[in-house]
Amino acid sequence: MWTTELTARQKANVLLAVAALLAAILATGLLLQEHGPGNMGTGFLQGAGVALVAAAVTLWRVTRRPERTTTFERAFTQTGDERDDSVLTRALAVLGLTAPLLTTAAVVVIGLGAETMMALFFLLVGQIAVGAVAFAFIARRS
Repeated sequence: MWTTELTARQKANVLLAVAALLAAILATGLLLQEHGPGNMGTGFLQGAGVALVAAAVTLWRVTRRPERTTTFERAFTQTGDERDDSVLTRALAVLGLTAPLLTTAAVVVIGLGAETMMALFFLLVGQIAVGAVAFAFIARRS
């Protein structure tokens, strides 16, 4: 039987986990702000904030309206069936196979004189794009 109601113990555990995660993120961001180069701390905190908001929205959608969630949301929150898990696993396998190639391309571009931060930005964007396209393609075909 599936229920969206949490017991008091489950709510306390979730609250404790979220508080610990927020404390770790803030501590890391403040350390990077103080000791990291440039705006690394600010960038870390902004990226972590966006990721936390996206994860919270996904979790909210899965718990409030599970029938309207996407394959990715169910696979990400591990509330889906075997097909959802299989699609995510296969998409991550494709990403794992292409990541060394993308990283090698970034190293070559940096070696040829491109700006390091720009190459790393495009490496990250490329990996996200490969993962998204692989997930969409595999989800459509299965």
